[in-house]
Amino acid sequence: MGTESVKKIKIAVVGPESTGKSTMAKFLAKEFNTNCVPEYARYYCKNLNNSYTLQDELNMFHGQLALEDALLDNTNNDIIICDTTIMTVKIWSDHLFSHTPSVVISEINQRHYDYYLLMNIDLPWENDPLRDFPKEREHFMNIWKKELDTIHAQYSIISNLNNERLKDGKEKVLAFLKNTHI
Repeated sequence: MGTESVKKIKIAVVGPESTGKSTMAKFLAKEFNTNCVPEYARYYCKNLNNSYTLQDELNMFHGQLALEDALLDNTNNDIIICDTTIMTVKIWSDHLFSHTPSVVISEINQRHYDYYLLMNIDLPWENDPLRDFPKEREHFMNIWKKELDTIHAQYSIISNLNNERLKDGKEKVLAFLKNTHI
């Protein structure tokens, strides 16, 4: 007896630093009773002291892919929530090194996410040893919009504070799911 491959709906929570991506991703995973793919870079960068190389970006790229694939294969739900995507590696590589390796570009073009929540920069900045650019959030928000538009991504910008922000995210996902024919 063969196993049928069931298409999983992948919802990605993305955006600039300190916009509530992890909070939103965990909240949505709980609300939809599914897995949340965490941001691999948070684990990887703990001992780098904000000094990154292009090889570190590639390592984070491969780690994020492996983590996502493992959790995608091990969820019983038809939806999965991703706390960021490999697009983050492209954005950071372009910003820090003025170059993104072709393997990253190629995977971005092949790896599909059904819907993105782009977290707005309307939250106050929270200091975190793994965050680098508190004064460049508007710049990175514009980069995220440009990158999502480039890949013709379906996305919504999530705003508001606290519970209203979470409610906004959930409502946008529910509306997407209601109107999707995946």
